[in-house]
Amino acid sequence: MHGSPIRHCRQCGTAVEHRIPDDGDTKLRAVCPSCHTIHYVNPLNVVGTIPVWGDKVLLCKRNIEPRKGKWTLPAGFMELGETTAEGAARETTEEAGAQFAMEGIFSLINVSRVGQVHVFYRAQLLSDVFAPGTETQEALLFDETSIPWDELAFRTVKETLEHFFADRRAGHFGFHALDI
Repeated sequence: MHGSPIRHCRQCGTAVEHRIPDDGDTKLRAVCPSCHTIHYVNPLNVVGTIPVWGDKVLLCKRNIEPRKGKWTLPAGFMELGETTAEGAARETTEEAGAQFAMEGIFSLINVSRVGQVHVFYRAQLLSDVFAPGTETQEALLFDETSIPWDELAFRTVKETLEHFFADRRAGHFGFHALDI
């Protein structure tokens, strides 16, 4: 992501200038010429789970853009005031209506071209009954061979699922950090 979407100071409302601040910073920032507040634009965190029931994984068919109608793991943007695990659990409840127990962190994927970091946790489903929210058309269980690989919404989901199934075949789950 290049440039700043900030046009006015969040402190005083003055139109900002886009320049390198005088404080030794080396990046172009939105700087208020009136109150001198420096505004930073930071990456967004996307958090979610890999919910498992037996040998199957729960996927949600998106009911919102981007990529409406494509399949994804339950995930979404982390909110202020929550941990990555709390956000992943909230998103799984909101999108899939699933009952589950959180397990360990599984993947961290930097998607710097869109200013995002995706974090996925493993989760053990406690039931195979789901009540998807409005952002999900349907929530279904898939074994590895039936996953609609060509209909996955995001590369981060594909990479996470590929690592998950490889780890499961190997008999142990690791932590996977990737840049895409």
